[in-house]
Amino acid sequence: MVVKRSQKETQQRAPFWLAALLVLNLVLMSVDARDEATKQRMIRVWAQTVVAPFEQVSSSVGGAGVGFFRNLANFRQAAVENGELKTRLAEAETRARDGQAAQIENERLKNLLNFRESSGYETIPAKVIARDASAWFDAVWINRGKGAGVELGMPVVTPEGIVGRVVALGPISAQIMLVTDERSGVGAIVGQLNQSNAFGSIRGLGDNGLLEMRFVPGTETIVKGDTVTTTGQDKIYPPGLTVGRVVEVKTDSANAPQVIHIQPGAPLQALEDVMVLRYRAPRNDAPEESLPNIDKGRR
Repeated sequence: MVVKRSQKETQQRAPFWLAALLVLNLVLMSVDARDEATKQRMIRVWAQTVVAPFEQVSSSVGGAGVGFFRNLANFRQAAVENGELKTRLAEAETRARDGQAAQIENERLKNLLNFRESSGYETIPAKVIARDASAWFDAVWINRGKGAGVELGMPVVTPEGIVGRVVALGPISAQIMLVTDERSGVGAIVGQLNQSNAFGSIRGLGDNGLLEMRFVPGTETIVKGDTVTTTGQDKIYPPGLTVGRVVEVKTDSANAPQVIHIQPGAPLQALEDVMVLRYRAPRNDAPEESLPNIDKGRR
């Protein structure tokens, strides 16, 4: 009974053994089999075929990660290079500004020297070191005082026009009342001396930075852009210096004096270098001999 049962079991398991033997034979044949073109074992080819999709996915993920970090490194490098370029650009702009500022200063000093040589007056060069911040007094301070020969009342000018006069004095500095101060006064003429009869008196208008010229006869033709110069009648400024240019003319009639507004020629809002003129108006000396009618009267 036991033998029959064993034979029956053997018969039932025979197909499985046969299948196992076939698979083993196939494996052995695959291991030994080679591809004719590549001479590689077929089992290796099949293994690569099965694994290839997984390798592709892994490669894609790894490549993306490497690409991300590579792009990040490139971005950082670009940021560093941009920073260096910006620094170099800022340095270049600074050098350009310094060069331009030096050129402007040289031109300004050259103009001062030319004015000094052509004016015929002895001058004291000075720099503006401070500006009065009060609303009622338009003034600046210069770095020259008594020690440099500056005296009260001396006029201060630039090549572009008059600036003001010395009103306060110290050993090494002086205060200058600008012509735009409302208490300043300048004798002037529209045009040039001996070429015009448009005489008048100038005073400052304060905050707006303009000058006002009054008492100019209405019969005189004044137009915007005309040059205004000093006459010397104020006993402060020598004749022939530039005051500024006409920017507005107010006329009621030919019989009424004109009111003229003038833009100062000197850069009063950005003064740096100025010159103090060693100028004193000539005195009106009494005649050496008495007039005949006066002598007769005394007799």
